[in-house]
Amino acid sequence: MDHTIKKTDRPPYGLLAVLMIGAFIAFLNNTLLNIALPSIMTDLDVDATTVQWLTTGFMLVNGILIPTTAFLIQKYSVRRLFLVAMGLFATGTIIAGIAHAFPVLLTARMVQASGSAIMMPLLMNVMLVSFPIEKRGAAMGVFGLILMFAPAIGPTLSGWIIEHYDWRMLFHFVTPIAIVVLLIGFFLLKDKKDKVDIRLDLFSLLLSSVGFGGLLYGFSSAGSKGWDSPQVYGTLIVGISSLVWFILRQLKQERPMLNFRIFKYPMFSLSSSITMVVNMALFSGMLLIPIYVQTIRGISPVDAGLMMLPGALLMAVMSPITGRLFDKFGGRILAIVGLIITTVTTYYFSQLTMDTTYTNLVILNSVRSLGMSMVLMPVSTNGLNQLPARYYPHGTAMNNTLNQVSGAIGTALLVTVMSTRTETHATELMKNAAGQSLPEMQQQIAMRAMLEGINDAFFVATFIAGVALILAFFIKRAKPAEDTISGKQAESKNLANLVEN
Repeated sequence: MDHTIKKTDRPPYGLLAVLMIGAFIAFLNNTLLNIALPSIMTDLDVDATTVQWLTTGFMLVNGILIPTTAFLIQKYSVRRLFLVAMGLFATGTIIAGIAHAFPVLLTARMVQASGSAIMMPLLMNVMLVSFPIEKRGAAMGVFGLILMFAPAIGPTLSGWIIEHYDWRMLFHFVTPIAIVVLLIGFFLLKDKKDKVDIRLDLFSLLLSSVGFGGLLYGFSSAGSKGWDSPQVYGTLIVGISSLVWFILRQLKQERPMLNFRIFKYPMFSLSSSITMVVNMALFSGMLLIPIYVQTIRGISPVDAGLMMLPGALLMAVMSPITGRLFDKFGGRILAIVGLIITTVTTYYFSQLTMDTTYTNLVILNSVRSLGMSMVLMPVSTNGLNQLPARYYPHGTAMNNTLNQVSGAIGTALLVTVMSTRTETHATELMKNAAGQSLPEMQQQIAMRAMLEGINDAFFVATFIAGVALILAFFIKRAKPAEDTISGKQAESKNLANLVEN
């Protein structure tokens, strides 16, 4: 029997549940690893620059593969893509769990990334074609609840595992769950797809890989190597040049690998811009708060994870509520209120001191998380709602790619601000402390300079959030655009295949 995905009164909840569990496991694994990096450095005898490739490499593979998911979703069935994606992720997890050399661990992480890169766009596309526009907010809210729960429990769970077991236990913990989900998908997913006559343009794939890969690597390296490093500006120049060539090539093709014509829809373009800007501000908290808490205040990794837990849980709980509010009121009011909260709390984070209490940090981070929860999913869903159904794979792939790029840009920008301002403040403080060269005094100056550098980075993040707030006032409730292609049977057939399969 041919089980298909159609817009009916009863969406395929079983299929969605399997996909969501798979996405949750992939997302959880990534949040688990961050706290384990120091332990991996010690055990495998690598420095901070090298171990960071476990994160950078994962992000690079995502950035290279995600643009291809628009083609893959149109070409292959949900079942086939899910099994390949989950199989790659499980294989990478098993290899990582037995890795005793850094190159093996890095290879395993890249295999994991190749699976997770397919998972998220696939799930979002299935949700778009399974729910009518008036119910998408609630559906995306449940989706957000499940995915936000991963970063909520990830740091705390990882801290506990690292304190009691070897870091490889993080992968051993995920492996049986990934295998079970793979088996469930194998037996339960039965959808089929008619043969679709589209082929992957290999030269476009090469340009996309070099373009997005170059941007991600360049921005990711800028924080540690500096903007004047040939390795940084060289890869950025190559990446930007390749990306421009890639975009021009896609605009000339009748069936592009990644369709940039989706940016002619104003609400999608606006939502993409807001999401990119918000992601840059979001990374300020993910990056700077742990540095402040652990390096300057000396709070343990477990307590640092517990400090972030209420905010992450609040985002998870708010996600379905925000989804229902989106269905009722639209994205504009939610985005404006959420970005006001985000901007104000980000500003307060720029006023940190050596004596800021743990309780104040928990409350401030929680309120900031509340603001973020009202922005990301509603804005993204509103933009996707304006696209015709044939553009859903391209819209989800574009959103996920831009999230990767904006995260790298935000991280590079804020690390640069923090580093340069820390040096400036250290120079000024040393002048004021002339003649007091005791080691204790120098350590105090270094900590004070870093604190001021973090505050300056948060201040820049406040302006970034302010830009998103201004853009949010231009949001309008999106309605599906008319599919203007006519007289092209091949396109009509692809649309039917997409909606039905």
